[in-house]
Amino acid sequence: MGYTITEKILLKHTKAKEIHPGQFIDAKVDLCLGNDITAPFAIEEFEKLGAKKVFDKKKVVLVPDHFAPAKDMKSANQCKVLAGFAKKYDVKNYFEIGRMGIEHALLPEMGLVLPGDLVIGADSHTCTYGALGAFSSGVGSTDLAAAMVTGECWLKVPESMKFVYYGRLNKWVGGKDLILHTIGDIGVDGARYMAMEFCGETIENLPMDDRLSMCNMAIEAGGKNGIIAPDRITAQYVRAIKNKPRAGLGKIYSSDKDAKYAAVKEYDVRKIKEPVVSCPNLPSNTKPVSKLKNVAVDQVVIGSCTNGRISDMRSAAKVLRGKKVKAGVRLIVIPATQKIYLECVNEGLAKIFVDAGGVFSTPTCGPCLGGHMGILAEGEVAIATTNRNFTGRMGHPNSGVYLSNPAVAAATAVTGKITHPGEVM
Repeated sequence: MGYTITEKILLKHTKAKEIHPGQFIDAKVDLCLGNDITAPFAIEEFEKLGAKKVFDKKKVVLVPDHFAPAKDMKSANQCKVLAGFAKKYDVKNYFEIGRMGIEHALLPEMGLVLPGDLVIGADSHTCTYGALGAFSSGVGSTDLAAAMVTGECWLKVPESMKFVYYGRLNKWVGGKDLILHTIGDIGVDGARYMAMEFCGETIENLPMDDRLSMCNMAIEAGGKNGIIAPDRITAQYVRAIKNKPRAGLGKIYSSDKDAKYAAVKEYDVRKIKEPVVSCPNLPSNTKPVSKLKNVAVDQVVIGSCTNGRISDMRSAAKVLRGKKVKAGVRLIVIPATQKIYLECVNEGLAKIFVDAGGVFSTPTCGPCLGGHMGILAEGEVAIATTNRNFTGRMGHPNSGVYLSNPAVAAATAVTGKITHPGEVM
């Protein structure tokens, strides 16, 4: 029997001679990750275990990004816990303000994740790294603590679902729209504890930033992980990373022709005529952008681990160039890393955002989880390039969040109502 790419990576990281879906395995991790919300709990458990050192100083990553820069004393103390742990145990990959970024954009950018890796993180959107052909998945803080001590994690081998996309994408439609369309089709539990394997001619021609967006939101369909087999675009991306800590292109895996899947879904992307928007209060509540043209918004957020990369910034700036944000609408733009921030400055994108009447912020997850830098009041509505729109996700329980790609968000900032970018260009 053949193996899927997910099964091959898991098999390589365990002592078992063969594996099958539903089997529990002890897997060696190549990287384990924590942030300023989840890592303090893991560190507390680590200390309770009486551990004297982390399993590998180079394979533990700590990124204070959710409430950083610290918004209050509690969040400052959370960040301080990470800094103290990193210093005490000589953790090499600790990224403080000025060096940091939103974790799921930062790690691929720095070359800390490569194809074939097994990565766990105490954050549900750790599934992002599957875009590089790695197995990556979110775990709990206690699992992170155990991994920091032993270098291993207990996992159940997931079944796999194959998602095949073919055809040429229509204008203004990208990776964010593909994943929203998919979640709208299968539902928020349609891939529960499954590996979501994205493939087909459309994916083969999809830029890495769009692939990262797709795998990032696998968890919103209940997926254990999202994954795309490495190809020429993966190789180009990895080769372009400067000063990455590990040489080479990682380990390349692909699914066998006789691999078994729980289900196969096919999509002709030419039928996705326009950008897709997710309506409150579930990512699966999707509609074409034109069906929402009368929805007024109070706030627009462009950024996050889903759509805060340089291509996202360029897409938004293309729409906003020479225009003004609608009076009464707040535009908040947050590049995902320091590198992207500087690229925005050097390319003049930051000036476009500020000239338009927006705020251009240092990297942070802040508004996405209702932490800071853009909390919604009662009755307010936002459109965001983030990944979740559950009740109260961005603030008051009686606020609402729509999810879209960056171009739609930018166009909406101009008109004050959810708008197709083609209407303002």
